[in-house]
Amino acid sequence: MTETPADDRRPAESSRRGSAAVADLGGVSSRIGRANRSASSDGLEYDVVTTPVLVVGVGAAGARVAIGLAEAGLEPLVIGKRDHGDAHTTWAAGGINAALGSLDDEDDWTIHAADTLNEGHHLNDPEAVELTARELPDRIRELEEWGMPFDRTDDGAINQRYFGAQSYRRTCFVGDRTGEAMLETLIGRARDLEIPYRENVMITRLLSDGRRVFGAAGFDMETGRGLLFRSNHVVLAAGGFSALYDRHSSRDDENNGDAQALALEAGARLMDLEFVQFHPTGMVGERYGEEWDGRLVTEAVRGEGGRLYNAENERFMERYSPDQMELDARDVVARAIGREIDAGRGTENGGVYLDISHRDADYVRERLPRMVERFASLGVDITAEPIEVAPTAHYTMGGVDIDFRTGETGVEGLYAVGEAVAGVHGANRLGGNSLAETVAIGKLVGEHVATAVDGSDAEPAVTDEQRALAEREFRALASLADADGEVTPTALLADLRELLWDRAGILRDEAGLRAGLEELEALRDRTGELRVEGGLTSRSFEFAVDLSFSLTVAEAMLRAALARTESRGAHYRTDYPETDPDWRVNLLVSADEGGLEIDRRGVAEPSDPVREALAEGYELDYHHLE
Repeated sequence: MTETPADDRRPAESSRRGSAAVADLGGVSSRIGRANRSASSDGLEYDVVTTPVLVVGVGAAGARVAIGLAEAGLEPLVIGKRDHGDAHTTWAAGGINAALGSLDDEDDWTIHAADTLNEGHHLNDPEAVELTARELPDRIRELEEWGMPFDRTDDGAINQRYFGAQSYRRTCFVGDRTGEAMLETLIGRARDLEIPYRENVMITRLLSDGRRVFGAAGFDMETGRGLLFRSNHVVLAAGGFSALYDRHSSRDDENNGDAQALALEAGARLMDLEFVQFHPTGMVGERYGEEWDGRLVTEAVRGEGGRLYNAENERFMERYSPDQMELDARDVVARAIGREIDAGRGTENGGVYLDISHRDADYVRERLPRMVERFASLGVDITAEPIEVAPTAHYTMGGVDIDFRTGETGVEGLYAVGEAVAGVHGANRLGGNSLAETVAIGKLVGEHVATAVDGSDAEPAVTDEQRALAEREFRALASLADADGEVTPTALLADLRELLWDRAGILRDEAGLRAGLEELEALRDRTGELRVEGGLTSRSFEFAVDLSFSLTVAEAMLRAALARTESRGAHYRTDYPETDPDWRVNLLVSADEGGLEIDRRGVAEPSDPVREALAEGYELDYHHLE
């Protein structure tokens, strides 16, 4: 290591995909840029699509970047591997942070920034945090202007609720469907701007010489046809990698590490991969069925007063955090639940109980309508009885290393944003900050990329070298689709998820991490016996591509977790249980011919106003809810 300066949960493999579980948002232009048929000398056919800017990812971050580009007069192309509007953003239910002061007028952006830095254990990029916190009030008002139906106070202000580890009521919300409402709003704005998009497209390689990017190669998931996207500017907004874990809150075909693996291969660096957030409350229990295992029970349940009990009916957070109780930081609550289960005080299903039945039933139905509806469909009335929960992999603080004012990655023409990147959240994310980051930084990145585009980018020519790179990828994909070994992609993905849960989960140690790396190498060897069923348009093929991304990111994450010999935030080493001040550094992962290299980089200091807010020691007092 060197030092540098400062609803189709488990689908059948042979079935391509089910119908999207979202409303028909219709009306957005489905134009796909200038497309031309092309063929290689040996008859390999594919389509060439040109666009000034290619945005990979159709969630909130990608949408907000595209809106910024369109408002600057450009016509970006947005692509995603799901139906348009059906992105992981919809699962961010509880809210979006902004220091509006609707209920607590003492709050301001500096305190929001201080809470974010404290929750991130001061590994955050202070500039990224401050940009986000300052931008948010205006971004909330912008969403309001575009029609987002925020819940309101009695006097008509945007309502705000408590979320874990926040000093004030700062989380704006739309019941418990905030992410879905926000994505609908952003797509509505995109529709008004007639932003082109193409859905059901999977990018498998960025066209890059390691210094700059020239576009991307992938395939149409409905037809299997190869696609060469020619662009001098590519924005990665394709999410994180929490689905690498056995119990996770994503769907199995998203958050597989696509963005991180693509960026690493193109020459960019990754950062903070060891920090994976295990949300304290994922669904667990036989009564819910395998389909719902790990699905998120929003933090809004605890924000509205939900209480945690073990199987002995003890409100156990009194032992671990008597002041902040259930609304302490997510890493603290998740480890507390884990310890209760390990001590034999968990339920038969390996969980604990979350109970909000002491609150008025009508209030619960008003504030948590989706939770009430979801559990009612499973025969559970959360207004009258507790539910079973356990920690679930939910969010990845690590990702592509970028400049947050520009989104630049260090590879010319390549940008990244959203959960694809690292920096805002440090060692642990403050609840409500994920949606916040997408619109705050997404706007800045979109505006910057717009200034980088010039006249020559409108119709970028395709060189022989770029064609050769793309055609090599198309042949590799065809070869993968023909794989006829003995092991399926979903079987290997299941083994990988179990490996990471056991070796790099909530609690880690050197022996487990080293064993994990050895087991990962053995798993990688088994890919030589891969069997893909159904060809290029099958789910089996999609998962085979996912497997390649996931193996790359899993190795990088394990190596970073092994290198960090301390406990900090979401990274807890039982063999190094204390936080070490000398480890207040970010770990950067880069790829070279010899494999992966890990470097250190020191963390900058926050601005004077934020340092003053930190010195004041603001802190949530849970008992305001009592």
